[in-house]
Amino acid sequence: MLKLKEQLKKYFSTVAGILTVLILGALLIYGVFHFDSVKNGYTSIINILKPILYGIAIAYILKPLCKLYESLFHRILCKINAQKREKLVHVLAIAASLISGLLIIYCLLIILLPKLLQSILSIITILPDTAQRTIKWLQEYFRGNPTVLRHLNDFSDTVLPNVQTWLKEELIPSVQSLVSGISNSVINVFAWIKNILIGIIVSVYLLYGRKKFAAQAKLCLYSIFPKKRADWILKEATYADRMFSGFLSGKLLDSAIIGVICAIVCSILGIPNTALISVIIGVTNIIPFFGPFIGAIPSAILILIESPIKCLWFVIFIIILQQIDGNIIGPKILGNTTGVSSFWVLFSILLFGGLWGFLGMIVGVPLFAVIYDVLKQTVSYGLKKRGQEELLNAYHAATKQSDAQKKKPSIRQRIATLLQAKSKK
Repeated sequence: MLKLKEQLKKYFSTVAGILTVLILGALLIYGVFHFDSVKNGYTSIINILKPILYGIAIAYILKPLCKLYESLFHRILCKINAQKREKLVHVLAIAASLISGLLIIYCLLIILLPKLLQSILSIITILPDTAQRTIKWLQEYFRGNPTVLRHLNDFSDTVLPNVQTWLKEELIPSVQSLVSGISNSVINVFAWIKNILIGIIVSVYLLYGRKKFAAQAKLCLYSIFPKKRADWILKEATYADRMFSGFLSGKLLDSAIIGVICAIVCSILGIPNTALISVIIGVTNIIPFFGPFIGAIPSAILILIESPIKCLWFVIFIIILQQIDGNIIGPKILGNTTGVSSFWVLFSILLFGGLWGFLGMIVGVPLFAVIYDVLKQTVSYGLKKRGQEELLNAYHAATKQSDAQKKKPSIRQRIATLLQAKSKK
């Protein structure tokens, strides 16, 4: 009887495996031959779920701030009954984190938006004169070269007048009408505003019930998978959450600090278009590795249009600022959150940036760190299973030795070593 049950169980598991493979294969074939319909269906589902996705993103960004407020309110309301205090602290922390986030966005819009528009209009206004001065200088410089001079004259006679006409008659009136009549464009952005508002409501529910949702997900996980595999999935999910949360919140704080420092120093140096340049530097600083270059190059070009000398000062300042950020501010805020080498950081930014654009460049590093950790554990498990632990131990020993050689002693340690050597003598 037992053998019959075991045979039936084995038979049903084999049949289930075959059916699963057939269904997946059929879905794959359907997706290949009906790619457009699958893509349209996927896009429709994403559009329907946009408020939920916005809510998840808002809740995830506000989660560290919510935890900070919870610990603060727990200390303030320590004399209240524990059960009542838990609910009250939860509600107050969610409200405080949402208000803080909305206040930050409001201040940025009120302070920066008018200055950004003013900077854009000023650049549009001075661009034709700057182009004409540049053309005249080039004409003087290439006076002895008739071929280049002829092309410059053709460019000056044909292209520049058209650009000036477009700027004065089309672009500037469009920007001014956008600024003055922005209330008339509310209908065009109503869907986006509606999704954001629903997303904020969704984020409140997610923040309030995040512990309950986590417990429910854990129950589902252990009901589907064996305990050992469920433990591994839970461990990796916790690692991924810690990686993404720490990286994104740290990067946002780091970029905000860099943007503020850039605004202060540029104002002191008299750099033109300070607000626009500070926003560019702050936003692009979120991108690891490439961010400083992506932000500094267009900013330097904008300054160069008005003042080459100030452009030089700006480039020197950005080099110093990025060194301070890379060696002091960034490590203090982020630490070694990813544990991924510089090559893999570059690889992940190029890969996910190519797949998902700007968003991929931001989330690519923590996402690759999670993939890297899974692959590392898979390789480790495979080596142990095949009795090749000596290779793994030798690799870890070599890695530790290499890391120890890279760590140079600090100035304080060097001074202490010298003093100890002198005292011994």
